Amino acid sequence: MTIRRQACIAGAFEHPTRKAPDKTVAQLHAEVARGALADAGLTLADVDGYCCAGDAPGLGANSMADYLGLKTRFLDSTDTGGSAYLVHVAHAAQAIALGRASVVLITLAGRPRTEGASGVGTGSRMVTPTTPDVPFEMPYAPVTVNNYALAAARHMHEFGTTSEQLAWIKVAAATHAQHNPHAMLREPVTVQDVLDSPMIADPLHKLDCCVVSDGGGALVVVHPDIARSLKRPVVQVMGAGEAIKGTLNGHVDLTWSAAALTGPAAFAEAGVKPADIQYASIYDSFTISVLIALEDLGFCAKGQGGHFVADGNLISGVGKLPFNTDGGGLCNNHPANRGGITKVIEAVRQLRGEAHPKVQVPNCGLALAHGMGGLLGSRHGSATLILERA
Repeated sequence: MTIRRQACIAGAFEHPTRKAPDKTVAQLHAEVARGALADAGLTLADVDGYCCAGDAPGLGANSMADYLGLKTRFLDSTDTGGSAYLVHVAHAAQAIALGRASVVLITLAGRPRTEGASGVGTGSRMVTPTTPDVPFEMPYAPVTVNNYALAAARHMHEFGTTSEQLAWIKVAAATHAQHNPHAMLREPVTVQDVLDSPMIADPLHKLDCCVVSDGGGALVVVHPDIARSLKRPVVQVMGAGEAIKGTLNGHVDLTWSAAALTGPAAFAEAGVKPADIQYASIYDSFTISVLIALEDLGFCAKGQGGHFVADGNLISGVGKLPFNTDGGGLCNNHPANRGGITKVIEAVRQLRGEAHPKVQVPNCGLALAHGMGGLLGSRHGSATLILERA
C-alpha cells in the first residue's frame, strides 16, 4: 500500500526551551502537543491516533494517551532511536490511508540536558544488559561518540575523507543557527574553529558533536480532506522508508548506513529522485552522520561525501543542497536523544515558506527529512521521508 498523498502534516511545533529543570517529561509532551494542535487549528478532542517513542514516561503511548486524555483508534510506540519519529509519520500516514485514524498526534520530549546525559560516558545507553551482543561489547566499554568515530576513521581510510571536509558540515549548521533565536549555539564558526576544538574521539572534535538539550516537538498528521479544510499550507507525505542495519553477523562495513535502504524506498514511493530535492533535513548527531547519509541517500556517490559538503555546499543561498536550516542537532537542539522529529518540523517550515528569511529556500516545493537512531558503528535504525507542498 502506498502512502503517496494519502496523508498531510497539518501541525508542527518545536518547544522553545533548551533546559527545563522545572518541568516533567510528561509536561513537555503535553506542551508540544498543545503547540502542534494549535498550529494546525485542531484540539485534543479531534485526535484519534497517537504516537510516541521510548522518551515518553511509563508505558509510552499507553501512558501518554491517558495523560493527555485522548480517545484513540490507533497507537504506535515504535522506538528506533533518532529515526523513530519519522517512522511514526509513515505509520500515521498508513493508518490514515487504511481508515484507522484521521488525526494522528505525534509527540517527543525529554530532559537529557537537565539529567546530565551525554555520549561520552562509559556504558553507553545504547548497550544495555538486554542487548544480544552485550557480552561481546561491554568488555570494550563502548560509548556513543567512540562508535561514530570508528565510522569516521574508516571512511577517512577508505576514501581519503578529511577532518576539514567534515568541519564544513558544522560550518553550514552554524551559519544557519545564527538566525534561530532558540538555538543553543548561535555563533558562526570556521573550519579552523572546528579543527581547533578539543579532540573528543579521534577523529571527531568537540564541534563535530551535537549539543545536548531538553525540549521536544510535535507533529499532527491528518487525512487530506481535513488538511484542505484547515487554514494552513498543505504539506503532503509523498514517500517513506524504514530499515535497520546491524553488525551483519560480522560482515561489517562502517562506511555505509541504513539510509542506503531507506532512501531508495522513499524516493521510489514518492516518484522523485535526489536531484529533485530542494531542501534536506539530515540527522546530525555527529558530522560523520551527515556525510555518510548524504552518500547513502544518493545526493553524491559513495566516497564523494567529503567533496560534496566542502566549500559551503550545504549552506542555504550558497550551496547545492541547503540542509538543517534551523541549525540542526549540531547547533540548535537534540532533545531526548531522538532528535529526528525536529528534522521533520524544519522541513515543514521550509515547505510552508515559514523558515527564517535568511535561510528560506525560495519556492521550496519538495523536501527530504532523514533520521538515524542507534550507533552508526554497530546497529542503528534509519527512516527517510519525502514531503511536498501541495
